[in-house]
Amino acid sequence: MKRKDFVKLLTLIPVAGVAMKLTDLEAMAAPMATTPLMPVIFFGHGSPMNAIEQNEFTLKWQELAKNIPRPNAILCISAHWETPGTFVTAMDKPQTIHDFGGFPQALFDVQYPAPGSSSLVADTKEVLKPVLVGDDLQWGLDHGCWSVLKHLYPAADVPVVQLSLDYRKNEQYHYDLAKQLFELRKKGFLIVGSGNMVHNLGMLNWGNMNSAYDWAIEANEKFKTIIQTKDHQALMNYKSLGTAFKNSIPTPEHFWPLLYILALQDKKEEAQFFNDKTLMGSISMTGVMFKS
Repeated sequence: MKRKDFVKLLTLIPVAGVAMKLTDLEAMAAPMATTPLMPVIFFGHGSPMNAIEQNEFTLKWQELAKNIPRPNAILCISAHWETPGTFVTAMDKPQTIHDFGGFPQALFDVQYPAPGSSSLVADTKEVLKPVLVGDDLQWGLDHGCWSVLKHLYPAADVPVVQLSLDYRKNEQYHYDLAKQLFELRKKGFLIVGSGNMVHNLGMLNWGNMNSAYDWAIEANEKFKTIIQTKDHQALMNYKSLGTAFKNSIPTPEHFWPLLYILALQDKKEEAQFFNDKTLMGSISMTGVMFKS
């Protein structure tokens, strides 16, 4: 039976001698509703300066937001929040964290006052059971989160919750944990990962913004091929994929958010890549979206 027919039928049923209100019936029928899957998106966030610049990458982020459903709230997995254990930002008004140095004052002046979401916090903790998810009241939104969302939703009027990365765990753990988040896609929540597929700050080519090392190009192309063929296990074992991946992922924190998004891919969804470009030799801005 369709939801609208169910509601219509129930309006004819008396409860305690009084016809039920339509709003009450809608509430009863809500669990029966079929909600289209929200997209899941991995962003190559690059430099914090992207927060205040208008460039090819930020323009694409803005365009992307116009072509997806408006979310009820956003769950962000950022490369810049690692913890011993798993936590969510549980405050009503998360602070804007400027977790960087050496940039212009204009960047430090940016505030992104998006509210938190108690409902998203509760749902996240529920779907991740039996993993214990702690409430964090100190962190807020780091630049891996707000530097991107500032372009998607500049009014900061969509609630945001961050989910931390447990640095004690391996790739398989993060991938399996992420799979448990799938139900959130059915509730109007947008899940985003923010990091970089290729991220080696120690090998940056400061003299040429638009350069790309051969190994960075090789890794970026292999990343896309593996994602297109849905061979997620290969990425779980990235250390065996050769020198290009060794150089691209010297530490895993910018890579892990990608695993969260891959784990949430529905079997019918194909990868949609955007901002496919490598900068300063060793930073890939490549993003990927899965959308039904």
